[in-house]
Amino acid sequence: MDIANIITRIDGYIWGAPLMILLVGTGLYLTLRTSFIQFRAFGHGVKVLRGTFDRQDDPGEISHFRALSAALSATIGTGNIVGVAAAILVGGPGAVFWMWITAIVGMATKFGCCALSVHFRRIDESGEAHGGPMYYIEMGMGPSFKWLAVLFAMFTAAASLGIGNMFQINNLAAAVNTLLYGHDLQSTHTVNLTVGIVTASAVALVILGGVKRIAGVASRIVPFMCVFYILAGLLILLLNSAAIPHGLALIFQSAFSAPESVAGGLLGGVIRSGVARGLFSNEAGLGSAAIAHGAARTREPIREGIVAMLGPFIDTIVVCTITALVIICTGAYETVAVKGKLTSAAFEMGLPGSGKLVSFAIIFFAFSTLLSWSYYGDRAVDYLFGKKAVLPYRLVYVGFVILGSVIHLNVVIDFCDAMNGLMAIPNLIALITLTPLLVSLMHDYMKRMKAEKHLYRPSPK
Repeated sequence: MDIANIITRIDGYIWGAPLMILLVGTGLYLTLRTSFIQFRAFGHGVKVLRGTFDRQDDPGEISHFRALSAALSATIGTGNIVGVAAAILVGGPGAVFWMWITAIVGMATKFGCCALSVHFRRIDESGEAHGGPMYYIEMGMGPSFKWLAVLFAMFTAAASLGIGNMFQINNLAAAVNTLLYGHDLQSTHTVNLTVGIVTASAVALVILGGVKRIAGVASRIVPFMCVFYILAGLLILLLNSAAIPHGLALIFQSAFSAPESVAGGLLGGVIRSGVARGLFSNEAGLGSAAIAHGAARTREPIREGIVAMLGPFIDTIVVCTITALVIICTGAYETVAVKGKLTSAAFEMGLPGSGKLVSFAIIFFAFSTLLSWSYYGDRAVDYLFGKKAVLPYRLVYVGFVILGSVIHLNVVIDFCDAMNGLMAIPNLIALITLTPLLVSLMHDYMKRMKAEKHLYRPSPK
C-alpha cells in the first residue's frame, strides 16, 4: 500500500464514528450541564452581538460582532454548499435533520470553548490577545498538560495550511474556471496560477495587518455573502413554495424511517452523513473558533461564549437549511449524482440563470475562510515559537495560496484533514475537564446580570 492510501485510510479512521460520537456527545453533555444555554440565552446573545454591551475600554482587540464574523468566515464555506449536497446524496433528505441536531448541541460546545478561551487568554503589553484551546489546556488543566496544548497547536498550524488554505484556493480556482468556461476542471493552469497570485496578494494585504484587519474585512464580507446567498435561496424557495411542506415532511420522515438509520444506530447512513457534514460545516468542538473569539473586547468570558454559540445556528440552521431545501424542493437530488454539481444544478432548476451564483458564493466563502484560518495558524505558531515566528508563518501562508492553486491536493488534503480532526481530541479533553469551572462562571454571570437588571438592558458605557 502506498503512502497516499495509508494517509487516506488514517484520515477515514480519524473522522470515523468514534470522533463523531465524541463531538456530539460532548455537545449533549454541555447542553445538559448548562441547562440548555443555547435556548435560554439566545436572545441575550443577539443583544450582545448588536453592541448593546460593548465598551471600548474593555481588554481585547475586536468587538463581539467582528469576533463572530471572523469565526463565521472560517466555517461558512464549501461545507455549506458542497457538504450539504454530499450529505443528501449519501444519506438522503433525512440527513438534514441530523445536521440540525448536530448544530443544536454544537451551540453548547461553541459556548464552552469560546467562554474558556476568553477566561484563560493572555493580553500582552502591546494589547494583543493570545487565546484559544492551547491556553485553556495549559492554564486550566495545569502545566503538566502543556504537551496536550502543544499537540493542539501543532495540529492547528498543519490544518491551516491544508484545509484552511490550499483546499480553499483550489475550490476558489475551480469556481473561477466554472464561471469562465462552464466547467471546474483543474487543467486550466494559466487561469489557476493567475487566480492564485491575485488571491495571494489580496490575502497578504489583509493578514499582514493582524486580527483587527482580518476581522474588519470579515465583518464586511460575511454579512454580505450570507445575505446574498440566503436571499437567492429564499427567492428560489418562494418560487417553489408549494414544494416546501413536502420537502420538510420528507426530511423528518426520512430521518427516522430509513432502514439503515434504524438498523445501524449512529452508524446508519442517514445519521452518519448528517452528523459528519454538520460537524464539517460548523466545526463545533474542533476549537478553531475559540481562537478568534479569544480576541474579543470584553471582560465577560460567558458573554463571549453566548455570542459564539450563535455561529452554528447561522452556519448550519440557517445557511445549510436553505441549501438543503433548494436541493430537495427542486428535486435536483433525484437527478444529479455529483456532489460538486448538485447545488448549482438545484439553483439553476429553481431559478434559471442562477446556477453561476453558486460559483460566486464559493469564491467569497473560500476567500473569507483563507483569512480566518491564517489567524488560527499564526496564533498556533505564536504559541509554539513566539511572536518572532508569526511574520515568517504569514509569508509561508501566502506562498501556500499560490501553491494550492496549481497542484493536485488529494494526499495533502487528506493529511491536513486528519490534522483538523485531531484538533478536536485535546480540545474536548480540556472542555470536559473544565466543565465544572465553566458552569460556575455561567451561574455567576447570570446571577450578576439578573441582579443588576442588565440581562435585557444596556450596561453603562
